Amino acid sequence: MTTVRRLLALPEWTGAVQVLAGEAGLDATARTVRPLADPGAYTPAGPGEVVMVSTPVDPGDWRLDALLRRVVDAEGAAVLVTAATPPADRPADATPGETPGGMAGGMAGGVAYGTLRLADRLGVPLLGAAADPLDLLVAARMMLAEPEIDRARLVLSAHRAFDERTLAPEGVVARLGELLNAPAALLDERGQPLAGQVREPEAVRAQEVVPQRVPLGDGVLLAHPAALPGAPRPAFWLVVELRGTAAARADVVPAALSVAASAVQRWLLSHRLELERDARSRSALLGDLLRLDGEPSAQLRRRAADAGWQLGGWHVGLRIGAPPGLDTVASTAQVTRVLRGEGVHAVVVEHGDGWTGWTTFAQEPTAARVHALADTLRAANRALRRSAGAHMGVGRPHPGTSGLISTVAEAADAARLAATRPEAGFFLQVDQLGMAQLLLEWARTDTFEPAARALLAPLHDQPGDLIRTLSAYLDAESSIAETAAVLGVHRNTVAARIQRVERLLGIDLRHRDERLALHLACRTVSRPAG
Repeated sequence: MTTVRRLLALPEWTGAVQVLAGEAGLDATARTVRPLADPGAYTPAGPGEVVMVSTPVDPGDWRLDALLRRVVDAEGAAVLVTAATPPADRPADATPGETPGGMAGGMAGGVAYGTLRLADRLGVPLLGAAADPLDLLVAARMMLAEPEIDRARLVLSAHRAFDERTLAPEGVVARLGELLNAPAALLDERGQPLAGQVREPEAVRAQEVVPQRVPLGDGVLLAHPAALPGAPRPAFWLVVELRGTAAARADVVPAALSVAASAVQRWLLSHRLELERDARSRSALLGDLLRLDGEPSAQLRRRAADAGWQLGGWHVGLRIGAPPGLDTVASTAQVTRVLRGEGVHAVVVEHGDGWTGWTTFAQEPTAARVHALADTLRAANRALRRSAGAHMGVGRPHPGTSGLISTVAEAADAARLAATRPEAGFFLQVDQLGMAQLLLEWARTDTFEPAARALLAPLHDQPGDLIRTLSAYLDAESSIAETAAVLGVHRNTVAARIQRVERLLGIDLRHRDERLALHLACRTVSRPAG
């Protein structure tokens, strides 16, 4: 069923035809469009007619009022008039004042105010056109004769706009907006715009529906997924907002969206190949560095320089582990973005099930600077853990190429331990291990373990998971705030639990010997079996 509103959404009618009055009747069925040179010569031919007055109508012409009544009596759909001749006492380029009802100078579009009121009262759309009526007539009759013609024309235009060339997302969105004469955008799976802009991007939610249609207050938002072949869920959504009369074209737009989404997919494939090529190059260079037994060759130094890697200076290594199945190549940009968001500018290389990286200082960093770096990396790990389930280990500062190899190895060892340390927020720095790790190896004896369990026995079966809280608190160097962040509870909750621990055990955690004994005891009773 074609409505008057649907005709207004035709490309030839959009912008060339405006609704002067009678908006209540825009959803009336339109079955044919008939040209009429003389408004007074109308003879009804059947219901659903859109009567197009092909000659200009003078303002106040009583025959237009009569035509509106006859069209309503015949169950017609609408009346369209071409640009009227302005009255003799008003120049064509004059800007008349406003009159009641918002009509300018008693007229709108060259039609008398009384005629507009009549169209509103009768509920018949009165349309005004500034374009050649013949073009409007041909476009409307073609669609009414075969509704699929509009879809076919749009799809053909889309294929011409998105040919086999690879366009960046900005180019795809710009061409789509021009093709549909509507706002368009490419959104990620969280609904954030990557290219273009629509008014309500939050209306899209990543669901495996192809295509997706979301009602808006004054229209509809259409979305089509754009994903790499074999991807478990769409990474991007191509969306377009159709508002007002443009929403009547929502039945044909998805076909054009599908063609545009194919163009985005071509870009994704091309971009993915570039990412994988770069990842292989970085991984190969890292492997050559880690296998070094001596000074790097001139060729290896040149490759590192081309990659933007500094081999001189003091390096602090980091290792970020990822859960099995995570696409590390696709996630590298996110890892780098999170680190930079915390102020850490590090080399990040896809390496095994995760990433190996390092940050470089021109001079030997002070202990305070290393501690501050660890704090920022701990915050970055929390963000990566939420989004990718990551864990992180951090090495100590070492100079030169050999130092780079050493700190990266330390970071890898720390990361392996961090993967089993929820009480530490799945984050460990080698400086945190040191002597405590050696003492822990000693503590894992048949004599120490029963003593550790007896020491912590008063905390068992107490509400609030006191042993885990105590272990996290000691791992966080007695920081209430850091412990709260690791456990995901409020600072006041941590403070109250620590006070209960001190009361139940009869100890003062301000004494370092008692802290060390309890730290070793917590590590012993909470370590994995075997």
